Order: sequence, then structure tokens, then C-alpha cells
Amino acid sequence: MKAVVTVIGKDMVGILSRVSTACAEANANVIEVTQSVLQEYFAMVMLIDISQLHCELDQLKASLTEKCPDMTIHVMHENIFNSMHRI
Repeated sequence: MKAVVTVIGKDMVGILSRVSTACAEANANVIEVTQSVLQEYFAMVMLIDISQLHCELDQLKASLTEKCPDMTIHVMHENIFNSMHRI
């Protein structure tokens, strides 16, 4: 099982570190990351393995939001993501 995590907001030091630490604390393995800085804005999409997750996805999102309060964060199960983007 996998999930997609998106993080968007003003660029600052340590965003990737905070997000990956929250994932590690929940036992979510980071599989793939893409990130960009567009002028002063940070955008990241992360694919994580949640097969051994120690909490619910909502709890992971709450932890991510707590660690990065100034960022907009979405956490979506891969099944929902795939259904939303299927033509």
C-alpha cells in the first residue's frame, strides 16, 4: 500500500527533513520524492509506503501539519489518487 503526500508553501530551511522525519516516526517508508522551488514557493510530491504504518493516514497528516504548520499538506491513499486521476 502506498500514499501520495503533497507539500506546498513558502520555501524555508528544513521542510524535507521535517516531512521525512514525521513519515519515519509513523513507520512510513519514503519511496520517491520530487521537489521544486518556484521563486519563493516550495512544492513537493512524495510517494510513501504505508504497508507498515503505525497510525491512520489522518494521524500522519496531523503530524505533518504540526511539524510544518505554514505549509499546505495533503495525504491521499494511492487507491483514491488513482481513482481521481483515471480517465
